[in-house]
Amino acid sequence: MTSNTSTSNSDRSAPEHPPGFRARRGQNWFMLGLMYASYYTCRYNIAVVAPNIMDKFGFNNAQFGLINTSRDWAYAVGQFVNGLFTDKLGGKQAMALGAVLTIVLNVLFGVTSFTGSASILLYFCIIRGADGYAQSFGAPGMVKVNTAWFTRAERGRFAGVFGLMIQMGYIAINTFGPWLLTAHICMLFGYKFIIGGRWEWLFFVPPMFVAIVVVFMLLIAKNNPEETGYEIDHDEREAEQDGEHDENIPLVHVLRTILGKPMVWVTACAYFCTGFVRSAQSGWWVAYFDQAWGLDIKTSTLVIITGALLPLCGFVGSISSGYISDTLFKGRRAPVAMGLYAVESIVILLAAILLNSPDIASPGLAAFLMLMIALTCNSTHSILGTAAAMDLGGRKMAGFAAGVIDSFQYIGAGIAGHELGRLLDYAKANTDLGWNAWYFAMLPFSLMGMILMGVIWWRTRGKDVVGG
Repeated sequence: MTSNTSTSNSDRSAPEHPPGFRARRGQNWFMLGLMYASYYTCRYNIAVVAPNIMDKFGFNNAQFGLINTSRDWAYAVGQFVNGLFTDKLGGKQAMALGAVLTIVLNVLFGVTSFTGSASILLYFCIIRGADGYAQSFGAPGMVKVNTAWFTRAERGRFAGVFGLMIQMGYIAINTFGPWLLTAHICMLFGYKFIIGGRWEWLFFVPPMFVAIVVVFMLLIAKNNPEETGYEIDHDEREAEQDGEHDENIPLVHVLRTILGKPMVWVTACAYFCTGFVRSAQSGWWVAYFDQAWGLDIKTSTLVIITGALLPLCGFVGSISSGYISDTLFKGRRAPVAMGLYAVESIVILLAAILLNSPDIASPGLAAFLMLMIALTCNSTHSILGTAAAMDLGGRKMAGFAAGVIDSFQYIGAGIAGHELGRLLDYAKANTDLGWNAWYFAMLPFSLMGMILMGVIWWRTRGKDVVGG
């Protein structure tokens, strides 16, 4: 299919496609997004039951954080390695492989809790680490497929929609997770069944959802438009970068091309900062309400509502940031990301100050500020890890580009596990800060992300640079 469109910014902001293409792409996107959302029900389930696990096994914050660190650092290694595998296997196949593995490992995590072993913490870390590696097939797979289906001028908006699909999984586990912590009597074919009542249910029910979704994803999703009889219009410059979808690229060339781009490394370092803040918020929010305010997710309306609103705020930030970068900044990600990091820094600083004042601090204020942090950190998560990765890697190498950038996010996330847990334990025992140390720990990372994105924006100003 020959493109008749101009390569001007205005034309690139409104690409034309043949009849039926957008509807078929929507089907593809929906199934891939639902697949990735299901991953999240098996990832954030542990945050919902953090107080339960700590109470049952006598873990302190540092010990519990070690489980998350094991998952996140294994995920980081997996992202780097699996990005290469994804470019060879195909995005859909990579996502399916990760889904099957995470089903097995989540069930194993729940079953292991019944063993009563003295080495239970070690077992949890090993299983959760393996699960982190398995789930690291998800992002490169999804980015790989959608790079083939979206032009550069559409990728920011796709990143926002990608953020929505992520949040769907987050909404599901934050909504139904607390419900599963309480026993419910259900009727099926005249028989009574008890569902829920133990935290282990959160490691048995979500894998069932993943199993259903992976079957439909394999049946419906396609790796590229050509498999459905369509082709996608690219401008000449973008087509030169993206190349043919079935082109066999030597490994050495992939490594040199992606790792030789300075903007890949700067973006990855900024994503490292996003990883710490995002994981600090998403991994500890239930424990924060439990330990700092004495609020139980099973009984507190405020905590339940906050859990439902956190992913919604993340979606609003993701979709708006992607749209703004595509329209107002003509596909540039750095200026939007820099602004998001700046707002995030202000919110975190306000939280650290206001919630340290007895006259002002309240659970409601803490919940509001937490929602604002979720909005900003999930925005940079989608716009950098998704849109920027697609821009920098193109169709040929999007999987590896996404893997490199996302691996840095989870290195930062790993620090937000064990090390942040140690800090919280220390602050609680030795300072007046208590859980306010949580906010002070996030602030340097949000500021560094702002600076790094400012550097990219400054270095690429006035230039038509992919990913700038």
